[in-house]
Amino acid sequence: MPGTPIFDRLAALLRDEVPVALATVLDGPRAGAKLLVHRLGAGEVEVQGTLGDDDLDRVVARDSLGELAAGRSGVRHYGEHGEAREEAVRVFIEAFAAPPRMLLFGAVDFTLALVRVAKVLGYRVTVCDAREVFATSQRFPLADEVVVGWPDRLLADVGPELRRRDAICVLTHDVKFDVPAIVAALRTSVGYIGVMGSRRTHKDRLERLVEAGVTDEEMARLRSPIGLDIGARTPEETAISIVSEIIALRTGRSTRALSDTDGPIHGRDTG
Repeated sequence: MPGTPIFDRLAALLRDEVPVALATVLDGPRAGAKLLVHRLGAGEVEVQGTLGDDDLDRVVARDSLGELAAGRSGVRHYGEHGEAREEAVRVFIEAFAAPPRMLLFGAVDFTLALVRVAKVLGYRVTVCDAREVFATSQRFPLADEVVVGWPDRLLADVGPELRRRDAICVLTHDVKFDVPAIVAALRTSVGYIGVMGSRRTHKDRLERLVEAGVTDEEMARLRSPIGLDIGARTPEETAISIVSEIIALRTGRSTRALSDTDGPIHGRDTG
């Protein structure tokens, strides 16, 4: 219950936006028992609480880290000592992951719209532009962070923290700005790197990236022209096409109209 050491620790970690998982026994000899799990870094893990058995704690802690990495929650079944079997102990593992990040390079009109849509989807949004007259919190009041500086320098600082659930969008048409940003973005582990521009602009950009030493394998990670072909014209429509592509890439879905497909519409049969 709230006020106990586990919940106090959970609250502190959530305030600091630290990814953490809470495992709770739903059915079994110690129903209600809890285990709190999160990574400390350098391969170390902090585990607080117990489910009543050392072996069960070890297995559930391992599975909790897996759920946390995937950003999902779910019910697992174990034997009393952590055996993988459909009996004895049912455990709910709830993942509390920090919000996914979206880094937007270029303080342009399209960025204004994309910030709004990204915030609706729960992203922590950073806007970055070297032009201080454009990169202001007044222009982007919904952004969590507005940085005046060069994207490659920002990525040198935050790049190691980025994960597959995060996204980078380069929204400029200035080669001295976007080429270094793309090169730096490709050094991160983000799952989405989108770059705005026409096909002709993208072709010219690819030539410059080759000159910068970017490989074909790295090029394949780029989404440019950015977004899905939904006929977007306005900044708001373009923002929707971009986040639609991000969602589709993350989930591995086809982007086809649901009316043209068969089977479950959300990846599972909901009846």
